[in-house]
Amino acid sequence: MTATTPRASLETDFRPTDAATPPVEWAVSERLVPYPEALAAMEARAAAIAEGTAAECVWLLEHPPLYTAGTSARPEDLVDARFPVYETGRGGQFTYHGPGQRVAYVMLDLKRRAPDVRRYVSALEAWLIGTLSAFNVTGERREDRVGVWVRRQGSDGLGGGEDKIAAIGIRVRRWVTFHGISLNVEPDLSHFGGIVPCGVREHGVTSLADLGLPVSMAEVDAVMRVAFEEVFGPTAPGAALA
Repeated sequence: MTATTPRASLETDFRPTDAATPPVEWAVSERLVPYPEALAAMEARAAAIAEGTAAECVWLLEHPPLYTAGTSARPEDLVDARFPVYETGRGGQFTYHGPGQRVAYVMLDLKRRAPDVRRYVSALEAWLIGTLSAFNVTGERREDRVGVWVRRQGSDGLGGGEDKIAAIGIRVRRWVTFHGISLNVEPDLSHFGGIVPCGVREHGVTSLADLGLPVSMAEVDAVMRVAFEEVFGPTAPGAALA
């Protein structure tokens, strides 16, 4: 595959190549986890995975309201710093995290799967699209911007544009991934107004609740786990990192 190959055409089966690889630990934090605490725990776990002393892990959590700035963030895209702003080493630009948004930090060893970052991003998108499909929501990729998008119907019943429902921002160190994805379940969408989300001015953001689907976070978690296993392989219960 070349750098110009559409992500949608990349192989998205991202299971380990060695069947003896332990299941991915699936951990959930019930409390709002402060961002610095989460970052420290995530980096420590990623380092342990690289050293071979810890299993791969997906960590689900929610943050207090905050903004993060990726490595491509532009100062002018911070419109109103109404919440704390954290610089982070993940790719991408500004994003918002807060209650009602499911954040999943994904720590996988790409050497056990495929040392291909583009394919990994495509697999994350497939995971999110599969999750949304279980709620009868059609999530779509866009080759010119990372994340998952949904089409909105206009008042005339015709095309009304599209909004972002899930964001992806990753980092890879020693072929171990960290950071991950965020899915808007029922966050306060007005909080995105303090930034230009992911640097995209032409489109808005949405959530499952905004689409008329007031599902619980526990329901979303259960669906996410099934959809994750379809792409990345088996999981096992794990302890929250913080």
